[in-house]
Amino acid sequence: MTSDRSPLSPTESGLWRPNRQASKWMQLLVQLIFGLFALLSIATTIGIVLTLIVGTIQFFQEVSLWNYLFDRQWTPNFTSAKFGIFVLISATVRTSFIAILVALPIGLLAAVCLSEYASSQTRRWLKPALEILAGIPTVVYGYFALLFVTPFLRAEMPDWVRAIIPGWDQLIPGLQNFNTLSAGIVLGIAIIPLVASLSEDAIYSVPRSLRDGAYALGATKREAIIGTVIPAALSGIVASFILAISRAIGETMIVALAAGITPTLTLDPRQPGMTMTTFIVQVILGDTPAGSLASKTIYAVGMTLFVITLALNICSFWFARRFREKYE
Repeated sequence: MTSDRSPLSPTESGLWRPNRQASKWMQLLVQLIFGLFALLSIATTIGIVLTLIVGTIQFFQEVSLWNYLFDRQWTPNFTSAKFGIFVLISATVRTSFIAILVALPIGLLAAVCLSEYASSQTRRWLKPALEILAGIPTVVYGYFALLFVTPFLRAEMPDWVRAIIPGWDQLIPGLQNFNTLSAGIVLGIAIIPLVASLSEDAIYSVPRSLRDGAYALGATKREAIIGTVIPAALSGIVASFILAISRAIGETMIVALAAGITPTLTLDPRQPGMTMTTFIVQVILGDTPAGSLASKTIYAVGMTLFVITLALNICSFWFARRFREKYE
């Protein structure tokens, strides 16, 4: 026997019906908020770049680009001012190069150890312990370089060493109190977590099938890592290297405290040196009159530093896109 009653509609049966109109308005609100935050970051970047451009133009209205690039002295506060930017670049390159020599091999080996050799339990506590180094204030690193590393490198040799090698009184002869060597070593220690963490993520993301294929061909664990895993993660590893180099170039407090504030054009790491970031800090915290030519130099130096780091980031982005390996 069939019933003549028609089925109840969702409203008549008391079933819940979502408010589609309210959901649409909420989505629009969320998109608007996120869009404003994205525009805020873009506007901040544009504001920084415009500030640097305006200040740099004002600087080069009084100083020729030729003198800025090819002078061999940096004395912006002297009566006969000289503005040879390569004096600051040389100190920046010295500290960054030493930091790279310290951080890249140690960071890569630490990443390989965490990803390939450490057990899951060891990796769980070892990686956060390594990343603690990234949380130490850079001013602490600076005092560590000045008060511990430099005295350690200047340690006097025992008498029997001086008897064998006359004139060798220190571990590193001729090392000054302020020097780019200790600053570079400690700067390298400071950027080890950046290299290790990013490289470990790249290595860990390599599919297990590649490792198994290498083992099936008779490769040992070391051979599989060197011949298969690291080449497969090369784009991520190189990107971490370039980001670490950018971080080293832009460091301020470590080099300001340990390398000194003496602008010298030399490649000797035992000598003091003033990096670009150190000069900017010195001008901002000093007694340089606002609007003077010496105060305008910070814009030119800041623009030079910005161009260098931008070029490194572009290289990192290009390399990651060009040599990225995709696996399914």
